[in-house]
Amino acid sequence: MKTIGPPVFVIFLQVLTVAVVADFSLNAAKARAQDRSLTEKAFARWLQGPLWQKARRHNISRATFRAATRTVKLNWTLPDLLAPGQKPKTHKPSRQSEFRAPAGYFRSSHLDYNIRKGRAELRKWRPVLERIERRFGVPREIIISIWGKETAFGRARLPYSAIEVLATQAFMGRRKAMFERELLAALVILQQGHISAARMKSAWAGALGHPQFMPTTFLKHAVDFDGDGHKNIWTSVPDALASIASFLHHNGWDKSRSWGHEIRLPDNVACTLEGPDQHIDTRTWIKKYGIRRVDGRPFEQSALDQISFLLLPAGRYGPAFLVSRNFYVLKSYNESDVYALFIGHVADRMKGGRRFAGRWKPLGHFSRQDVKNAQIKLQGQGANVGGADGLVGYRTRISIGEWQRRTSRKMTCFADGPTLQAISR
Repeated sequence: MKTIGPPVFVIFLQVLTVAVVADFSLNAAKARAQDRSLTEKAFARWLQGPLWQKARRHNISRATFRAATRTVKLNWTLPDLLAPGQKPKTHKPSRQSEFRAPAGYFRSSHLDYNIRKGRAELRKWRPVLERIERRFGVPREIIISIWGKETAFGRARLPYSAIEVLATQAFMGRRKAMFERELLAALVILQQGHISAARMKSAWAGALGHPQFMPTTFLKHAVDFDGDGHKNIWTSVPDALASIASFLHHNGWDKSRSWGHEIRLPDNVACTLEGPDQHIDTRTWIKKYGIRRVDGRPFEQSALDQISFLLLPAGRYGPAFLVSRNFYVLKSYNESDVYALFIGHVADRMKGGRRFAGRWKPLGHFSRQDVKNAQIKLQGQGANVGGADGLVGYRTRISIGEWQRRTSRKMTCFADGPTLQAISR
C-alpha cells in the first residue's frame, strides 16, 4: 500500500511555524541580552556615583574603593535577584529540614563527623583554645562546634568575591538596604587593611571567612588573636576561633552555666510551656513540674534559682530539653532552634556526652508554604505565631498546641501534614 504524505501546504505551514518560533526565540534572547547590558551599565554608574558618595562618608579612600570595585561585575547566578523593571518571581516552597521536622538536621553521619573531627581540632589547637577560653569565658567545645558547622573546620570552599556578592545584592537583590550596609562595612574592613579585596572571599550571601560573619558582625566582633596586626578570619585559625568566642561573649554567654540538658518531660506537663517568654526557675521546673535530666544527674546547684526554659524543637515528636540563656546566645549566631541545639549537642558529645535519649519521630513531608498558610490562619484567630514566615519556631509550636487544645485534639505542639491542613481549612 502506498503511503500518502501530508499535503504540500501543510508542510509549508509547519516550516513557517518553526521559522517564526525560532525568530521569536532569537529576538527574545536579543532583548534579554540588551536588557542585561543596560542593567550592567546602570550598575557601573551606581558603583561610581551613589555608592562612591556613601563610601566617602564612611571615610573610604578613593584608592581603596577603586581597588575593591575595579573588576566587580554583576553576578547573575546569585539567588533572590530582581533586575530593574523585572517583576518578582514566585518562589517554590522550601523543603529544607529546618522548615519541617528537625530529624534531618541530626543525621548520625553528620553528627559523628563533626564530633570526630572536632576532637581532633581540640587537640591540635589546645594551647590557643585555652587562651581564648580564659579571655572570653566560652567553652572550647562550643567554639569548635560552631567552626565545624559553619565551614567544616575551615575546609569549606568560599568561592565568591565578597565585594561582588554584596554589590550585586545591594543593587538588585530583594534586601537592597541591608546588603548596602554590609557592602559599606566590607569596604571599611578593606580600608582598615585586614584583608585585600582579592582575598576577601565569602559564601553566596556574603558571609565571610571561617566563622561566616557578615561584614557588620566582623567590625563588631572580629579579633586579632595571633598578634600580627590583622583581624584575619580567612586564613588565621586563632583569629577565627577567638572571633567566634568574642561574638558569644559580647552577646551574653554566661560561663557559670551550660547551654542546657536533655530531660524527661512528664505527660501532664503542657508542651505550650515552651520558649523564652516563660520565666520559670530551675527549682520550680523540678519540684512543680517533675522535670528530670535523662542522664539521672542533678542540675547544677548554681542553676537552681536561675531561669531555665523548656525547649521542644519537634514538640511531642522529639526529645525535650531544659535550656539556659546560653542557648539563646547560640541562637544569636543563627536564629534556628535546631542549629543552636546541634552546636550544644556536638559540644557535649566531644566531652563524652551521650546521644539523644529521645527519638526524633518521622513526620513526613510538608512545605514551607504549608506552614505559612497555617500561620496566617492562626494569626486570623488571634494567635501570636511570631510572623507568617513558614518557619516552625517556638511561637508557632505553642500556637499549634493551643489550637489543638481548643479543638480537643492531642496536644503535640508541632506541625505534621494533616494538622497543617486541618488548621488551614
